[in-house]
Amino acid sequence: MTRGPVLAAGTYDLEAHPRMRVLIEGLTARGYQVEEIVEPLRLNTAERVEVLRHPSRLPQLGRALCRSWLRLGPRLARRRRRAPRPSAVVVGHLGHFDVSLVRLLTRPVPVVLDYLISGAGTATDRGERGSVKQIALRALDTWALRHADLVLVDTQEHLDALPERFRDRAMVVPVSADRRWFDAGGHRTPPAGDAPLSVVFFGLFTPLQGAPVIARALRELDGLVQATLIGTGQEEPEVEALLASVPGVRRLTWVPGDDLPDLVAAHDVCLGVFGLGDKASRVVPNKAYQGAAAGCVVVTSDTAPQRRAFGEHAVFVPPGDPVALAAVLRDLAADRSRVHEIAARSVQHARESFSAAGAVEPLTTWMERA
Repeated sequence: MTRGPVLAAGTYDLEAHPRMRVLIEGLTARGYQVEEIVEPLRLNTAERVEVLRHPSRLPQLGRALCRSWLRLGPRLARRRRRAPRPSAVVVGHLGHFDVSLVRLLTRPVPVVLDYLISGAGTATDRGERGSVKQIALRALDTWALRHADLVLVDTQEHLDALPERFRDRAMVVPVSADRRWFDAGGHRTPPAGDAPLSVVFFGLFTPLQGAPVIARALRELDGLVQATLIGTGQEEPEVEALLASVPGVRRLTWVPGDDLPDLVAAHDVCLGVFGLGDKASRVVPNKAYQGAAAGCVVVTSDTAPQRRAFGEHAVFVPPGDPVALAAVLRDLAADRSRVHEIAARSVQHARESFSAAGAVEPLTTWMERA
């Protein structure tokens, strides 16, 4: 059945934040015609964090927003004058600023904000705790939430963390994985049985990710496993120092999004997150969903939302514990049959539970009732 249309709008970047790719793919699979009206902000997450940490860089954000909105606004206004009227407009991740503009230019169409997590919480995770900045960011969060008819978060813990007055118009839509990751898992060639256990980590080097925990574990293993670490971020200098003399580690600062699934699928183990902060206890990271879809064993921190998502289909370690992580990887390296058995269960679980079409089911139910 063909439904729709649905607008996906804002300044999001599919390359940097694949969450919107999952939402668009899932809505399309469920019969909705999705039209994108997007003008990417062209500021990566690290640059946005620098704005939070150094207010002198606010003009940089302002200029970027103005450039994007000068293109986005007229496109939305033209679309408003054209039939048929959309059934909903989804404002992409990091759309705290965009949602008010989108609402103004698409009314009376219901606005769905892919909120995921607060700006104040993100800043705290990045080490920014200045009281004035936190007050400003909480005000921005409230402003964004007020302008949405429906708020999407990725875990029950994030829904519970919303201000109480907004919870009744919020729902959980898990991050999941897009088709590229399942395709990579479907045609992967597992590493040879006599090769060292191979592990991969990709993401921003922020406290949430716990990259120094991974680096300390690899340092303890001293070349027992082959590791690929992909990404950059605020904890990169510490990670580089820890790994300076560790054998068997490959560092890549960036991999194109379309190439990443196959690269990850070429490894035995995909590492999740290992941070200790409040945010780390509330998330299921996209890399965990993606690694499972790609056919890897997912090793990640033992938190309630990740246990709920993966159950027996992943391997868990205490958050922030490099010794425990090293022990798990050492055990996996010594028992390759266990690696293959967990990976087979994991990818099957991903196919049954983490598809884009399955993830958006609560959203489509809401749109049909709106």
